[in-house]
Amino acid sequence: MIYRMSALIIVDIEVTDPVRYEDYKRLASASISAHGGRYLVRGGRSEVLDGDWMPRRLVVLEFDSVEKAKAWRASPEYAEAKKVRESCARSNMIVVEGV
Repeated sequence: MIYRMSALIIVDIEVTDPVRYEDYKRLASASISAHGGRYLVRGGRSEVLDGDWMPRRLVVLEFDSVEKAKAWRASPEYAEAKKVRESCARSNMIVVEGV
């Protein structure tokens, strides 16, 4: 039996310019779809259960593999969105293998 390992990109975002961030969301959504990714979490309410991590805006994306997630992140389709995000938000982003 062959198991396919999915990948999750997890982003903690502090939005500094909400108006400009709307442009980012539009651009990012299109690039994520183009690379076969999908949103699992997109800024919904979160609650800390343990520890002291206080995420501001949490986004979780799913891709078929780590390679596909990284390809999206490095893609020309995401390049413009990334520039916009960097101008209107501070963020931490990781990729993690799923099961």
